[in-house]
Amino acid sequence: MSLDRWPAPAKLNLFLHITGRRHDGYHLLQTLFQFLDYGDQLTLEPTSDGTICRRREIPGVSAEQDLTLRAARLLQQQSGCRQGVVIDVEKRLPSGGGLGGGSSDAATVLVILNRLWGLGFDNDTLAALGLQLGADVPLFVRGEAAWGEGVGELLTPVTLSEPWYLVIVPPVSVATAELFAAPELTRDASAVTMRDFVAGATCNVFETVVRQRYPAVDAAFDWLNRYGQARLTGSGGCLFLPLADQEQATAIWQQRPSGWRGFIARGSNRSPLQQRLEALDQ
Repeated sequence: MSLDRWPAPAKLNLFLHITGRRHDGYHLLQTLFQFLDYGDQLTLEPTSDGTICRRREIPGVSAEQDLTLRAARLLQQQSGCRQGVVIDVEKRLPSGGGLGGGSSDAATVLVILNRLWGLGFDNDTLAALGLQLGADVPLFVRGEAAWGEGVGELLTPVTLSEPWYLVIVPPVSVATAELFAAPELTRDASAVTMRDFVAGATCNVFETVVRQRYPAVDAAFDWLNRYGQARLTGSGGCLFLPLADQEQATAIWQQRPSGWRGFIARGSNRSPLQQRLEALDQ
């Protein structure tokens, strides 16, 4: 079990509104999360000496910034566990893309090390730990498509259709903090409901800002909007288009401009990580 490869799936924000700001400066959000059957892969090898390290470096991510190491250390500190782990991450999700790669990696570490170290923490405990690492980590710990509010941590499970998605990965890494500070960002969007989302009355408030500041993202929108209504995920810079089936997604992707990066994936209301664990527990 210890040398199995564990999924750390991507997520999409199907819309994202900012409805205000808390007294501590954090923005209040409304969003709708769904997972993809595509993401990073992690291998976790427990050790008996208590050392927490990574087998290989992740380009552009220092050890101090690495959420997988921080997650393992936090779990070790909170549990008093004397075991360690060697973490190996096969990265497929881009940094600064809005797909939640770092948060998903951290959640997979929390969930799987909880098992490998025999800690017995429940999901509520793991989600609370995850929130110390990032607002999206609890989503990946819980593993259910959800309506998100607060700073993104107040999650209500939902059942959505599970279309195929064509995801474009522009050659940019979007600085989220810079976008949240942008003077042109809409911070007073009206609160919405699931009915509003179904009716098409939602958007991603970061889209206009990202398109203005990142020409590669703007070009990707212009191209993908020929085939439907593309949306930004998170604070970008990846964008996506829901499609009826894999064949349609493939046909569009084959017409992409030369050198463009992206992938095709199926939407999922259950995280591939949770699906894997449920299959093991049967």
